[in-house]
Amino acid sequence: MTAAIRDLTQEGYHTLRGGFWNYFSMGMDAEISYAFHSERKRNPEKFKNQLTNQGQYAKLGLKQGWFCASLSHPSSRNIPHFAKVKVMKKPGGHWEELQIHHSIRSIVCVNLPSFSGGLNPWGEPGARKINTEFTLPYVDDGLIEVVGFRDAWHGLVLLAPNGHGHRLAQTHRIRFEFHKGVVDHTFMRVDGEPWKQPLPKDDDTIVIEISHQGQVTMLANEPCKSMSLSDPLSSHGHSDHSDEHKNDVDDEEWEDGRRKFGAAETFKLPDEIDIAHLS
Repeated sequence: MTAAIRDLTQEGYHTLRGGFWNYFSMGMDAEISYAFHSERKRNPEKFKNQLTNQGQYAKLGLKQGWFCASLSHPSSRNIPHFAKVKVMKKPGGHWEELQIHHSIRSIVCVNLPSFSGGLNPWGEPGARKINTEFTLPYVDDGLIEVVGFRDAWHGLVLLAPNGHGHRLAQTHRIRFEFHKGVVDHTFMRVDGEPWKQPLPKDDDTIVIEISHQGQVTMLANEPCKSMSLSDPLSSHGHSDHSDEHKNDVDDEEWEDGRRKFGAAETFKLPDEIDIAHLS
């Protein structure tokens, strides 16, 4: 995979090129990751093992207000408010604008199904979704899976069986065109490495385009979530009918990124947890 600024080669523009293996993300998740990396550099003694690190990550999400993002963050920081997203679904096709819900605060472009410690934000669409909208996330199909998240609760659904984000598109290429003067920066992340990205002011123009550069052989441990078009066991047709029906039900229950537990419309902190002690 490669992330690059293209089609701006005329005089006065700078073209920067880079690459990634697993994913590119922008927004909420990258901002938490940036704070995590910054805090770990300042206080490495607080980050001794994976469990402690996960706790610190959750505390930073709470501190930044991502568990109540609609109250803590202005809508100008939501992806559709400061960027226009375009996709080219097939090689040599035309660019079309991707319609993204106004509440999306984080967007992830997935090449390999391993995000934030091995999570799979795309999941496995059920048979009905596959027939009408999407395919399974094959690593050699030349497609990028594009997934959106609204807040930290939405991100936590990835920890649940068959949980996934809001599937936006499967595309050959994707382009982000940033609006001028809406916000002065955002946060981005490539394969776990975050940075703070200044955004255009006045007459500046910033465009990020992502497309496939090529393929290489990679090692993977068992069990491996990645699937290949050349592997007959990876075909969704291999699954039995009960599995397909189960995935259809899961897709419906995870629609908009939340699953209903009884009468609850969304996730809630357990009563025995005092949020004051988490900050």
